[in-house]
Amino acid sequence: MSDATTNAAEAELGEVREAHRFDVKRLEDYARGAVKGFSGTLEVQQFSGGQSNPTYLLTETHATGIKRYVMRKKPPGVLLASAHQIDREYRVMKALETTDVPVPHMYALCEDDAVIGTAFYIMEYLEGRVFRDSTLPECSEAERRALYSNMAETLAKLHAVDYEAVGLGDFGKPGNYFERQIGRWIKQYRGAQTTDVPSMEALIEYLPAHIPSEPSVTIAHGDYRIGNVMFHPTEPRIIAVLDWELCTIGHPLADVAYNCMYDFLGVAGAATEVDRSKTPGIPTDAEFAAEYCRFAGRKSIEDWNFYLAFSMFRLASISQGVYKRGLDGNASSERAMTLGDACAKLANAAWAIVQRP
Repeated sequence: MSDATTNAAEAELGEVREAHRFDVKRLEDYARGAVKGFSGTLEVQQFSGGQSNPTYLLTETHATGIKRYVMRKKPPGVLLASAHQIDREYRVMKALETTDVPVPHMYALCEDDAVIGTAFYIMEYLEGRVFRDSTLPECSEAERRALYSNMAETLAKLHAVDYEAVGLGDFGKPGNYFERQIGRWIKQYRGAQTTDVPSMEALIEYLPAHIPSEPSVTIAHGDYRIGNVMFHPTEPRIIAVLDWELCTIGHPLADVAYNCMYDFLGVAGAATEVDRSKTPGIPTDAEFAAEYCRFAGRKSIEDWNFYLAFSMFRLASISQGVYKRGLDGNASSERAMTLGDACAKLANAAWAIVQRP
């Protein structure tokens, strides 16, 4: 990792939070039988990032040295039925190991709650750069352009995968992706709703009636953004796409719009509108979409406002769910309690998008 990114990653590591502790000895016993080559003892630390599934650094000490792994597990507590499906994360990354989409190696999936309290999986630990600030202040203009270009290229590679050929033909339900997704996130929102948000109600009425007819069907990552990919330590090249919890068989343009919404529009990952005079090289949403089209062999994207608004609505529902878990005391990150107004902010932005020309 670069110095800046190494320091950021180390700052994210700490002791396992009380609500997420488990019996380390039972995990060691499991790993000896399930993870090839594992024979030592474990030190466990928790990453502070991530709002959904708790993520841990596992450091194995054995006779000849140390080896690191990453573990993700379901959080404790009462969970929404369709959330925290770590088995799906594991399955899609395992399938993609045979493609040119960069993912960590998967070691083991355990769905037996008796081992450490909830289901979990163990995967490869990689050295690289993860950028938390989408404006990339530590990078040059040329590197910013190269990093985001590689993001567009990698996303196009993902969407080009023959999902049936890699064993994911049953990974998503049949029928219109947006119809399914809008229904899912309405349900999730209702289950976590804590106050009335007029713009959410307007979107709940508007989106189902304006679904585009564009028929593409691909693997859809669901949370593709710069904070969920790891770059090579020195090169502008992605070595791992991470955080696949929301992945399904869906529509490629949902991923493109989500990335643009999160990293460029100032309503999610970036707290304010990106000032490109200070960080030249950061693409606009239109420039990123055009770069994606170049790699994917598309001429253009119609109904762009719908895809952006859908992405904002979806993230609004997710944010409300995270905030509700914070209120209930079982969120994966202490930052959950800062999301009280995130749903309304995103919904208001989405409603403004659908009304623009």
